[in-house]
Amino acid sequence: MSKKEYAFYPGCSSQLKASASNYLVSTNSMCTALDIKLTEIPDWNCCGASIGYCEGGELPRIAINARNFAQAETHLPGQDIVATCAACWLGARESKERLDASAVLMKETNEALAAAGLHYKGEVEVRHMVEVLIEDFGYEGLKAPMKKSLEGLKIAGYVGCQTNRPFGIVGESFENPLYLDKMVETFGGEALTKYEQKVTCCGGALAFSEPEKSQKQIRDIVESAYDHGAEMIVTPCPLCQANVEVYQSEINKKQGTKFNMPVVYYSQLMTVAYGGSAKDAALDGQLIRAEKLEKIAGK
Repeated sequence: MSKKEYAFYPGCSSQLKASASNYLVSTNSMCTALDIKLTEIPDWNCCGASIGYCEGGELPRIAINARNFAQAETHLPGQDIVATCAACWLGARESKERLDASAVLMKETNEALAAAGLHYKGEVEVRHMVEVLIEDFGYEGLKAPMKKSLEGLKIAGYVGCQTNRPFGIVGESFENPLYLDKMVETFGGEALTKYEQKVTCCGGALAFSEPEKSQKQIRDIVESAYDHGAEMIVTPCPLCQANVEVYQSEINKKQGTKFNMPVVYYSQLMTVAYGGSAKDAALDGQLIRAEKLEKIAGK
């Protein structure tokens, strides 16, 4: 029996060949090392993060998340729902809080779910994978399976906004959350604790509608990492990872910069620290190769 078991909500971006498929691969590798069993929620659906606020109304947005909750309660009773995607976690967490606070909304939601033969009891908890790692294992527990040190790597911890507000990680400051820094240090890397862009929005919602504004945000995030001597950026958010990595080349073309900063997930760092290969950590999925991390993985 595994040390910990959770109902897993992978989200759309983690699927095969999707933008964050390397996040899922490295998460699975990390969980194997920690003896975590993730069981995918049967027949899960999109959380609606991309379209849920586009004038579709409150009830449909809440109900599509509640459907996932009901599926988890039915098929994986007693297990917390764990999401790796910041947007999925944020939307699901908000939906749960709204449902728990309103008997009327709960009734209307269950009336909608009844059409599919489902019912949400309100028993399930919704957590981000980072919460699980910190709260259920602790930094010393996370360090226990470590086989390789990340010594020599200078890493800027970029939290972004969705895992920071309005909920955040318990015990962390909204202005200066330290959990990514602590993770980096736990595995022997050098956390650049004075990196001041860690909670700046990457402008993800503006990437297509107002790219100049989004790319200004991204430039500040990357430039600050360089200014502090970073060799890579680590993040818990797939949208942040994609935006900050993908648009560096566009910014270089438009503004004459020479950005080439790798942007990785905490799960990739941890997989390498646990002795996993570059393939186990899905480092081959990066557009900007994290060569120094690959080198450690190959030792």
